[in-house]
Formats: sequence, C-alpha cells, structure tokens
Amino acid sequence: MDPYYADDEVTLYLGDMREVLPALAVQADLIVADPPYAETSLAWDRWPEGWPTIAAAHARSMWCFGSMRMFLQQRDEFAAWKLSQDVVWEKHNGSGFARDRFRRVHETATHWYRGPWSAVYHDLPRVPATYDSKGRTVSARAARPPHTGTIGAATYSDDGLRLARSVLYAQSMQRSAIHPTEKPVAGLLQHLITYACPPGGLVLDPFAGSGSTLDAARQSGRLAIGIEADERYCEAAARRLSALTLPAA
Repeated sequence: MDPYYADDEVTLYLGDMREVLPALAVQADLIVADPPYAETSLAWDRWPEGWPTIAAAHARSMWCFGSMRMFLQQRDEFAAWKLSQDVVWEKHNGSGFARDRFRRVHETATHWYRGPWSAVYHDLPRVPATYDSKGRTVSARAARPPHTGTIGAATYSDDGLRLARSVLYAQSMQRSAIHPTEKPVAGLLQHLITYACPPGGLVLDPFAGSGSTLDAARQSGRLAIGIEADERYCEAAARRLSALTLPAA
C-alpha cells in the first residue's frame, strides 16, 4: 500500500485499520490504540467491531485508551489479550456535561499482552522524587508486619528517582487540539511508550487521529506506523509530522 505520509521514522496510512493492517503484515513491538468509545451520538464515535482481534495478530503488547463503560461493554472483544494493568490519565478539566454524575476528569489506559509476561518488554519509567521539608537522601525501612509479607528491614541510598505512579497528570488538549480526542505527548503518551516499547522499536497506532502517538514515538527514539480512517485528520497529522518544529504537546 502507498503511505499517505512517510519519513525516516514515521509512516502514515489512510484507511480503515481492519483493512489496512492485515495488508501491511507488520509486527510491532507495541500498539497504542485510542479507538472511538461509542459513548455519544456523534457520527465518528462508532466502535470498529473486531479491531482488538485483528490487532492481536500484529503485536504482543498494547495500550488501549477507554472508559470503564467502554471496556465493560466491549470486554469480549479483548478475548485474545491478557490484561496486565490500568493507568489513569488525570486531566486538568473534565469533558462530561452530565449534571447528575461526578465530573469526569480522567480517562483510563489499559495495558494488554499476549504470551508469557516475561517475554513482553516492560521498563517502568522513573521520575524525580518529591521530597518533604527535611530533604533526606538516605532512609531506613522497618521490617514489615507479618500480614504484609516477609520483607525485612533495609537501608537504601536515595538516587532522587521513584517509579512512575499509576495516575498520570497531564493537561488535556482542549484549546490546542487538532483532533477532538487528542492525547498529550508529554506526561502521558511518552510514559506509556517508553514503558512498553524498547528504544528503536516499532509503535503502531491503528487510530492515529492527529498523529500525537506517532509524534511521541518519534520524540522517544522509536519508529512508528499510523493508520487513520478520516482523510481530514490524515492531512492534519501529515502536516504536524512534517513540520520542522514539532509541537510541544
């Protein structure tokens, strides 16, 4: 197939991923998917039936964005995958307009894998620590009580880094967004990509939208392939990716 856009690191195709992906016959290190959640009456918000099964033939590791409602409604579609964990993206502002429910200021990203977990690449990012007023760099841990396990007392030297938390805060893209469901690169996509795709590996985005995942993969030192069904967003993503100065988010 002829790409809609291509450079040395990113290739973008126009079309339905259910038709394009099998034709590409590609094996990726990681899929990052942000499918329509099918939670509104908007014309574009329609679940592409069967896509998780198709995706399973092209990677052993996948991040998928969604809501709890979406994952419960579509749970049978993920039968080819095993769930490893979920990460919450906390936004600075909500996107819901319901007046009888909690204001929705988060989305969920679930990590799925196939085969043995030991064979799936995973390298949790470490982030700068937040210190208290004492600013200590060496601390001691007392032995845990019996009901929490058998880990004994220990002393460690603080290197200033901590494992990234499962709740990631990143401002949403409401004002600068190219696509209505665009995800931020810094603080979100780059964390997910560096966790689950080795340096120099290949990231596949079957719902590329504005190209934010492709941008994040390239900035993280990975290769990327994207597929987008709407030519308007294919064109917008191509302009974004071909710009000499990449957007900061």
